[in-house]
Amino acid sequence: MNSIKLFESKKIRSKWNEEEKKWYFSIQDVVEVLTDSSNPKDYIKKMKKRDSEINANWGTICPLVEMIAADGKKRKVQAANIEGTLRIIQSIPSPKAEPFKLWLAKVGFERIEEIENPELASKRIRETYKLKGYSDDWIEKRVRGIAVRDQLTDEWKKRGVKEQTEYGILTAEISKATFGMTPSEYKKYKDLEKPNDNLRDHMNDLELIFTMLGEASTTEIAKTKDSQGFKENKYAAVEGGKVAGGARKELEKQTGRKVSTTENFKELPESEKRKLISPGKKI
Repeated sequence: MNSIKLFESKKIRSKWNEEEKKWYFSIQDVVEVLTDSSNPKDYIKKMKKRDSEINANWGTICPLVEMIAADGKKRKVQAANIEGTLRIIQSIPSPKAEPFKLWLAKVGFERIEEIENPELASKRIRETYKLKGYSDDWIEKRVRGIAVRDQLTDEWKKRGVKEQTEYGILTAEISKATFGMTPSEYKKYKDLEKPNDNLRDHMNDLELIFTMLGEASTTEIAKTKDSQGFKENKYAAVEGGKVAGGARKELEKQTGRKVSTTENFKELPESEKRKLISPGKKI
């Protein structure tokens, strides 16, 4: 997926990497925007000469990524993900780059604080969701869900499950057994078109609760059965999802309403949209 990002009305080409789940940005465009250089390619050469670390790791930081050029043709350009882009910005002595550098320093300082005091991380997550308009009750469930997810991935890591691809497969199994949909299918169901839309940020309270139940059940089953490797943990994921799926179906039977809804919080804060949406749709 190709896209154009705007910075002070100037275009920066970007492309979504589905496998890594990351955006890549054209470094030539970034340099042109931040330096007003008439020859960004020459500027990049000089930057690499004065920054030996960037130069030594340039191929890793800036792989070649196919993007659409100004003439509409596809060409491979030097591009970096967010981490790489921010690293390059650190090496640009430009007034326009200063706000980014100050932000990086702030983020780095906050990260050190969170390592020393983990409670600060939880507090900042709550503050972020609060600023977006989410209610306190929803935020508590979302934060708890993050903790449950972390416990599950920690367990997977200890049990020999490979990160990225295998984590994604197991997560899809839990979701399918819980809701009858994989996360990608769920995003389509909720009309979430952007690759970086976080599905759980668009779930209502019950959807979050059953997501937690499926993942917490999977963790307990994996521990109890001492599941090792991908195959055994896939079985645990399916069974954990079935626990949540069974509870969801029973609730739907008792209430006559679906737990999963097409509602999302793309346009309105959750706390405001909550007032407008119905509790659920009749089955």
